[in-house]
Amino acid sequence: MGKRILGGRDKVKVAVVQASPVFMDKEKTIEKACRLIKEAGRNRAELIAFSEAFIPGYPAYYTVGYETNPHVWTDYMIALQDNSVVIPSEDTELLGQAAKEAGAYVVMGCNELDAREGSCTVYNTLLFIGKDGRVMGRHRKLMPTYTERIYWGKGDGSDIRVFDTDIGRIGGLICWENHMTLVRAAMINRGEEFHIAVWPGNWRRGEERLLDADTSPGGVLCNLQSLIRVHAFEAGAFVLSACGFLTPEDFPSRWHHIRDSDHMNYSWASGGSAIVNPGGRYLVEPNFEKDAILYAECYANQIKAVKAVFDALGHYSRWDIVQLRVRSEPWVPELPMESNYRPPLNLPFQELRNISEKFEVEIEKLELILEEIERIVSRTR
Repeated sequence: MGKRILGGRDKVKVAVVQASPVFMDKEKTIEKACRLIKEAGRNRAELIAFSEAFIPGYPAYYTVGYETNPHVWTDYMIALQDNSVVIPSEDTELLGQAAKEAGAYVVMGCNELDAREGSCTVYNTLLFIGKDGRVMGRHRKLMPTYTERIYWGKGDGSDIRVFDTDIGRIGGLICWENHMTLVRAAMINRGEEFHIAVWPGNWRRGEERLLDADTSPGGVLCNLQSLIRVHAFEAGAFVLSACGFLTPEDFPSRWHHIRDSDHMNYSWASGGSAIVNPGGRYLVEPNFEKDAILYAECYANQIKAVKAVFDALGHYSRWDIVQLRVRSEPWVPELPMESNYRPPLNLPFQELRNISEKFEVEIEKLELILEEIERIVSRTR
């Protein structure tokens, strides 16, 4: 039996949902998401992606600060917690039921409230749901961008992951994480076949505000469009790029004062979603319609053809010259006193060189010795 590209399938139909949330209303946004999941499922999509922070909306369109009225600040920040998703919860069960009825894998952008007792931190998260309706896992954004840091915590090494499924290997990154070269390389090294890239919109530099929408043909003034095409080729993967959409009608009356504030800018949330093949070509060009679902059929042979000429995990790599180290374990706030935990033996290269020269041991052999020591130590922890 040959390699099981796309889980052994000849092709997989995918969908990108470009829709607006009911801003800061989790229940109504989830209801809308479930309807859209089922619609995409009826159209035989087996992988369905939503935009960044779709549930209950991207909070950083609005910027709070020390100058914000304290009552407005309190109302907004508490509402963000109250309308964020706990994983797992009744919210994920509703989404899971929709995925199961659709017979599709769902990747949902959401604000996630930390489930740990005592924590109220919110994360920018991609939630991965299987076609059986179960939560497969999550990816928390590793580095919130600019004013996003007001609202979100940071993910950790456990968030660098790809899910192996019967339709292929699925992973994803959030917004400018896709510009973090080493993180993107780590995703490529995990053998992605579908890469979900999510964004709050498609932007350009504005004249009166920092960001305005770029709805020009191809949305080429926004750097995300060139990036998703480059990543598709470098990874030899299909990229499902989902961009946010928001209009004045999407704000419940409770949030009209936020909508109309000088500190609000959602004008650049005007879509731009697209689907790209492993050759870096658009299967579906950037779309700027509200509540649109983009569809494409992804063929396994397109991955094979591209990797025949460029394979970052094989013939077009030089791991003997450059390698990437990734911390895969999560950070935890404490360890018990009786723990024998010791940090991994991650020595700088110059230290390895010094030891190698001092004891006349080849660096490659020294690295193998250190790895064996680490394995022995880890068994005693």
